[in-house]
Amino acid sequence: MSSDVIADVPLALRQVSHSFVSGDDKLEVLRGADLELRPGEIVALVAPSGTGKSTLLHLAGLLEKPQGGSVVVAGRDAGQLSDKDRTAIRRNSIGFVYQSHHLLAEFTARENVVLPQMIAGVSRRDARVRADELLGLFGLQRRLDHLPGKLSGGEQQRVAIARALANRPRVLLADEPTGNLDVATSGVVFAELMRVVREQGLAALIATHNVELAGRMDRIVTLREGLIVPFS
Repeated sequence: MSSDVIADVPLALRQVSHSFVSGDDKLEVLRGADLELRPGEIVALVAPSGTGKSTLLHLAGLLEKPQGGSVVVAGRDAGQLSDKDRTAIRRNSIGFVYQSHHLLAEFTARENVVLPQMIAGVSRRDARVRADELLGLFGLQRRLDHLPGKLSGGEQQRVAIARALANRPRVLLADEPTGNLDVATSGVVFAELMRVVREQGLAALIATHNVELAGRMDRIVTLREGLIVPFS
């Protein structure tokens, strides 16, 4: 693929391989895996536990380096970058949402969304404007000054999603983002997530065990024998 095409792809995994060694045993988790996400595309990753789903997300999010192949984020091959540059890409181009929201308990909803922006160099004033805008998109206009402990589980996860979007990333990675929510709340939060991802033109890879939610995304992939293949 030519470099100008890759530059238009928010996330691409090219022939990625990764393994773990335990004693005399070697577990090959990924064996030349390929994946490409386009702007505004929402891809579901549905795979059983132990097949390498978390490893794939960690590699895509530049939390680990693949042992083979390349991970291209926003047109840049992360394997060719320094640790400092990889950290900058994680901060500015990738948003993470986890099953547990991991909000800072001593900070308000607004402050939890302001802080990552200030770390990235945004002024407090502009960060507050962005935080209020994002939290408003998720229906939290009246909860801006509430601490996480005063928010429901669904509200806390909405704040976590807003935080992941705070620095205007090109890629959103989510690991069971509604896994801790009841069915009704899960559906509402997921619908809001999809709406915002499409409106902002992100590329999203969302790991989930919920096949019904996965069916609402653009396509579904799974892991089979170390490869990323269509789910069937």
